Amino acid sequence: MMKRNKRVFVLSLAVFIFLIGIWGTGVAAKETEKTNDGRILFISSYSYGWDTVQSQIEGIKDGIDDNTTVDYEFMDTKRVDDDTSGKMFYEGLKYRMSKVEPYDVVILGDDAALRFAIEYREELFADIPLVFEGVNDEKLALTVSEDPLITGVLEQLSVERNIDFAKKLMPDAKKVVAILDDTVTGQAERGRFFSYQEKYPDLQFSEINSSELTGSKLKQRISQVGKNNILIYVMMTEDADGKHYSNKEAVKVITSAARTPVFRMVDGGIGEGILGGNVVSMYKSGEIAAGIAMDIINGKETQKIGVVVDSPNIYCVDQQIMEKYELDMDLIPEETEIVNYKPSFWKRNKEVLIPGSILIAALLVIILICLIDNLRRRRLFRELDEVKGIMESASQHDFLTGIPNRSKFMVDLEKIIGEQIPCTIMMIDIDEFKKINDTYGHTAGDEALKEVASRLKALQSQILTPYRFAGDEFILIVKSKQSKIVEKTAHQCRELFMKPFMLAGEPRKVCGSIGIASYPKDADNLETLIECADLAMYKVKKSGKNNFAFYEPTINEE
Repeated sequence: MMKRNKRVFVLSLAVFIFLIGIWGTGVAAKETEKTNDGRILFISSYSYGWDTVQSQIEGIKDGIDDNTTVDYEFMDTKRVDDDTSGKMFYEGLKYRMSKVEPYDVVILGDDAALRFAIEYREELFADIPLVFEGVNDEKLALTVSEDPLITGVLEQLSVERNIDFAKKLMPDAKKVVAILDDTVTGQAERGRFFSYQEKYPDLQFSEINSSELTGSKLKQRISQVGKNNILIYVMMTEDADGKHYSNKEAVKVITSAARTPVFRMVDGGIGEGILGGNVVSMYKSGEIAAGIAMDIINGKETQKIGVVVDSPNIYCVDQQIMEKYELDMDLIPEETEIVNYKPSFWKRNKEVLIPGSILIAALLVIILICLIDNLRRRRLFRELDEVKGIMESASQHDFLTGIPNRSKFMVDLEKIIGEQIPCTIMMIDIDEFKKINDTYGHTAGDEALKEVASRLKALQSQILTPYRFAGDEFILIVKSKQSKIVEKTAHQCRELFMKPFMLAGEPRKVCGSIGIASYPKDADNLETLIECADLAMYKVKKSGKNNFAFYEPTINEE
């Protein structure tokens, strides 16, 4: 019996050791797999400073695993695109690739990189799988993808979806204007844009060709696009002066001159003044391409993956721009990504509204309980009236600056015009306010707003009342049409900006542009009067800022 038990024990021990060995081998194999790192080379047609490239890179980073290394090369064809530049890039890349470990996959960003890879396939990328993304030339992409080692993601700029989207937001539009240039991509997109003329017989198609216009003429042409027209920024990398624009520079020029919302077919510039539209998500393009690269690294055959022909397009809009041009947010598709999202009134003020609502509810309960006591009832009603007065006052004053708000301004001006009392309004806009926020922070921006409000409040009198109109805009009502009083007030408003502002603990120069319009001389109704003041202010903006201007009918023709 003891011998039998001993044999069972020895057998069990052997099985246990065998299982431990199998488990250890599996662990070792997994460890080996973990250390088998992948290597990817990303070649961009442009430079890192091009914001769509940054989006592509972010997508690639999020599409790979932690064990994969990605190296980056930039052809910079937006700035220099000639044979010499291409040859130098080839020589440099060839040398660098000779000094590093071989790559498992090469990701090619945009058309120029794909053409480069095809041209130097044998010298640089023989037997290396190629994955393209952001490529507009569908014919080229589908042709080269017949090679079993080439696949990728197509990019399709949707002219049709953007025109349909713009018409939904701006149903009165009569024209659609595209900003284009004479680059290879610009010429291709020009043909695609004008190919839709027959589909939209109710719209007049035209273009602004940046390659044919000087910088000043370019801004002028952009500013001449009317408020009810559709303006689409497609491509602007150069002008007739020989200046080359990065996307950020182009966006700044276009949005500073435009008087109508600017639509876009790629996601660059949204959040910096571009309204948006149906855009190609360069982030998603990079992420999808990285996913394909990871499949290849993990053993999937390239030819079995296939080209992703459905361009990763999404709807994306800037809420601030929508509100600036008074466009209805309810008209955008449900899946739209919103930049500069502005929470609802409830979300923005719930910390105040919840206690206020509780207070009012408590007062109402107390009133109901104490109805039998006439003295206490009168006291409670008096307290309720006081609370109501406080809340009404709060609804008519700006939360940040304490001065009357836009709602109060509209009520006051409507009453004055309704009683046919001559008056003048002065619209004041802080120059370069976005730059203040970007440079010193939003707290400094709030300090600037509060200081402007404080200085305007010091001017308040029986005939002058200041209001915060919107964002960095203030507006004054002067109950007078006498030129001496109006001009004196205008000079006083300009002098408000002479003294430095304390921003972020340091004295800073802050300037403002002022537009002036009078009732009934310039307009006979509230909306037109505000528009006249806005046009006068816009004239100051175009003329160098930090000044004031009176409305003149000729401004509408400029």
